[in-house]
Amino acid sequence: MAYDEALAQRVHQLLKRRKGFSQRKMFGGMCFMLHGNMCCGITHKELMLRLGEKNAAKALEESFTREMDFTGKPIKSMIYVERPGFEDDADLKYWVNQAVKFVQSLPPKS
Repeated sequence: MAYDEALAQRVHQLLKRRKGFSQRKMFGGMCFMLHGNMCCGITHKELMLRLGEKNAAKALEESFTREMDFTGKPIKSMIYVERPGFEDDADLKYWVNQAVKFVQSLPPKS
């Protein structure tokens, strides 16, 4: 399994009614998009979030988070959240909503 399909389904349920929602396989996992902008995703068993540099730096102060270093070089606008940080539905919703809030500040892609 390249990514946690049960987690992907949980995220899908949180986002499916949002305008501009889509999803696609990417980075060996599943990515969730809003208006063509990557919002969040699942890689292996971790939640991947696009938060912007400022919000990502702040989020790294939280437990169970780390820099996204998919290529070996940190991506400052994105983080990973490990399973204990989103096992509870309220925690997952919190993290996904943080990514949604950032992505809604971006212009739509066509």
